[in-house]
Amino acid sequence: MDPTKIIKGVVATEKAIKLREEQNVITLVIDRKANKQKVSEAMLKMFGVKVVDVRVVNTVKGYKKAYVKLPAEKPAVDIATEFGVM
Repeated sequence: MDPTKIIKGVVATEKAIKLREEQNVITLVIDRKANKQKVSEAMLKMFGVKVVDVRVVNTVKGYKKAYVKLPAEKPAVDIATEFGVM
């Protein structure tokens, strides 16, 4: 599956920004069929960064979110900037 179809965007809520700044975790909206492995592979292909951890949540509103923990050498703020969020 194409990485741009797996990762649909970055969440820009207050909680997501706090996680991004304090814990180096980026919150992404992902495809409903995507799993942890696909999200990890998409991050590697799109940004050249190997992720530390991926947690996936199905929301009540019908979309799927992934909390992606990044290594210390690649700040989550940089990834958000590449998406155009910050």
